[in-house]
Amino acid sequence: MSEAFICDAVRMPIGRYGGALASARADYLAAVPLAHLPKRNSDVDWAKVEDVIYGCANQAGEDNRNVARMAVLLSGMPISIPGATVNRLCCSGMDAVGMAARASSPLPPISLTARADAMRYVPCASASARVSPSFLSASDRAKAEG
Repeated sequence: MSEAFICDAVRMPIGRYGGALASARADYLAAVPLAHLPKRNSDVDWAKVEDVIYGCANQAGEDNRNVARMAVLLSGMPISIPGATVNRLCCSGMDAVGMAARASSPLPPISLTARADAMRYVPCASASARVSPSFLSASDRAKAEG
């Protein structure tokens, strides 16, 4: 088995609830680091990328598509590069890295991994979210029940 190396890291844009990125789609935000990696690493043959694997914990709304594949297309990378989206909830990004590290190619593959979520669809971050009564104290349950 070949070894895996993390050769570069690019931080995706971070927003806050209701902030400037609230209406931005996760695949659009996911394309940003993919577009910048070739600029930062001009010596890499980007046509040799074998896979792009993104973790997306809550595939809802426009995130219900293949976020990784859409990010490849939006980033301007070669359209021959496939993309896979993994949902392991909070561990989605780490699982994407693990999947790339376990690639069984005889030569070390070039795989890109990341995590992308549009938090407006995550129930705990949504303004319309309802908390399960089991998480509330007895006094808070009484207030919620009116």
